[in-house]
Amino acid sequence: MFKKLYPVFVLLLVGALMLAACGPQATPTEEPMAEEEEPMEEPMEEEEPMEEEEPMEEEEPMEEPMEEEPMMDLSGTTVTFWHVWGTGSVNEAMLSIVDDFNANNEYGITVEPLDQGGYSDLEDAMNAAIQSGDLPNIVTAYTNALANWASVDVMADFNEYITDPDYGLSADEQAALYANAVAGGQLADGMQVGWPISQSANVLFYNNSFAQDLGFDSAPTTPAEFKEQACAAAQANNDSGDPDLAGTGGLVMYASASNYMSWLYAFGDDGLNEAGDGYDFSSDASVATATFLKDLWDSGCTMTTESYPNPEFATRKSLFVMSSTAGLPYQIAAFEDAANEDTWSFAPFVGDGGMAVNGFGQYVGVVNTTPEENLASWLFVKYLTSPEAQATWINGSAYFPTQDTTVPLVQDYVDANPIWSTGLALTEYAGFEPALASWTSVRRAVGDAFNEILQAESADAIPGILENLDATAAELVAELE
Repeated sequence: MFKKLYPVFVLLLVGALMLAACGPQATPTEEPMAEEEEPMEEPMEEEEPMEEEEPMEEEEPMEEPMEEEPMMDLSGTTVTFWHVWGTGSVNEAMLSIVDDFNANNEYGITVEPLDQGGYSDLEDAMNAAIQSGDLPNIVTAYTNALANWASVDVMADFNEYITDPDYGLSADEQAALYANAVAGGQLADGMQVGWPISQSANVLFYNNSFAQDLGFDSAPTTPAEFKEQACAAAQANNDSGDPDLAGTGGLVMYASASNYMSWLYAFGDDGLNEAGDGYDFSSDASVATATFLKDLWDSGCTMTTESYPNPEFATRKSLFVMSSTAGLPYQIAAFEDAANEDTWSFAPFVGDGGMAVNGFGQYVGVVNTTPEENLASWLFVKYLTSPEAQATWINGSAYFPTQDTTVPLVQDYVDANPIWSTGLALTEYAGFEPALASWTSVRRAVGDAFNEILQAESADAIPGILENLDATAAELVAELE
């Protein structure tokens, strides 16, 4: 560089001397300094473009994959959302959420909500849609139904979207999620087939006032305490002299799979084999569960009802009821109808394994259609599970949130519904029923076996009944495979 500048420097120096001979003495002091600075700037002008251009040439190829997803044009994309909340306040809440999304989302996406009746109705409609090819984009379903559809490659994997740098959930948003609710939508191979928009739980309804009158200060924490309180309530009603109370007072027994699994979780088991891809209902914990329930039944500490036992619980015909937290509004109404001011609350199932409830997530799945529709569907699901939308949903449905950031937004609801908050505290003890395609059929077999256990002549029949249940479950799994 110096060699290139040397001739220039000589010429400038000669020019400066000539000027010095012709001009005033003060001028050479200023002008040569100005002229000397210009050559010094020339290499800087040559080097600056090199420093700026080289990184730009290296960065341009790196930006191309980052621009790929943001460039996806979703404007005008319509997604169809099949759900099961077509009446009452739950319908109003869901439609409000959809309307807000349609009016305010930045992508130009439109969601069309379509009520499909109950869960079984929606499953039938979805099975028909798979055959016809006329599929929705988002479906509400139990995880076993989602798993069944995933087995024929119909469902998308939420894992693809959750961690997406542009459209996914931030680290803080992921940390706020309740892990057990998310895990309830995962298959054994790790696929996130369902995303929880809210949750509920199968719990015990417990009449605190009735229990206190019987001499008990709090809900039971062990199987022995549970039996003591249930039998005390049954004895009190039988001794009351009121013929309407005869044969009542303890636990309302309903032989369903949901109820059996609730007790099984409390006794420390989940009904699955070690691999998690099949069933084992003949374990020691399952035998202990069945024996405990059979003993309650044989001891006369249970009762049955012809329909939902809300009136019986509201009139002290039962101390305990196994029911869903989603039934809270109906049970409150039953107490109002009975003009009963008893205090009651949600309580966990208790067993040798501790406390438990049977968790039910309100899960949605994305049907695998086109990249644009899949992404648009995820963006709506993401909005649907945002704290603000979830707060609207809770106020209309009485469900529980799936993330702790929602709770501060529903403080008014908590204050107005203190029983609801006792249920929220129990969600940390939730077990979730198997996310296996076979569970739809197997859970019916579990309910049948539960009823057979209660009706058996003695508890000696329990191991054989549970072994038969295992065999039936294995056959049902094999049929799907």
